[in-house]
Amino acid sequence: MSTKNALRFLSLAALFFFFTNSMIRKEKDPLNKRKYDIIIIEVKDGVNGKKGATDELEFKDGKFFSTFLFDKFEYKWLKYKVTKDSTYIDETETEIDYFEVESSYTDSKDQTFIMTLKIDNFAIDGEMKITKNDKLKKMFVFNGKEKYSKPKKKKDGDKDPYDGK
Repeated sequence: MSTKNALRFLSLAALFFFFTNSMIRKEKDPLNKRKYDIIIIEVKDGVNGKKGATDELEFKDGKFFSTFLFDKFEYKWLKYKVTKDSTYIDETETEIDYFEVESSYTDSKDQTFIMTLKIDNFAIDGEMKITKNDKLKKMFVFNGKEKYSKPKKKKDGDKDPYDGK
């Protein structure tokens, strides 16, 4: 095979690879593998309850999990949709991520769970409603912050990209 034919073959192979890779690639989920520590407060007759429950919201692969929702209502991993994904610059010239998220699910008891939330940088707040036949049965509000995860430890052989060596 001549050099010209080999280059032509490699060019076509690379073009094919990039084309198929872009077609197969899914949209990135900006909340994937994020966890938030939250406090959930039940709202009765428009008044927030005095006692709140601590919980953790975990987002993964387009679904979220809440121990509180699982314990109270047996809701496992529920699908969600990011309705707004944007960034803005705050007064300290820092780039801030902002998301709005919605989720709804109807269970076997014909109850509908509806959640809306907003994530502004590391802060999260929102509300959850459970309705039956379009009548509000329970309502909760929540707020919290992203859970801090320790950076992975470096192995002895790993190089620090900021080391300058």
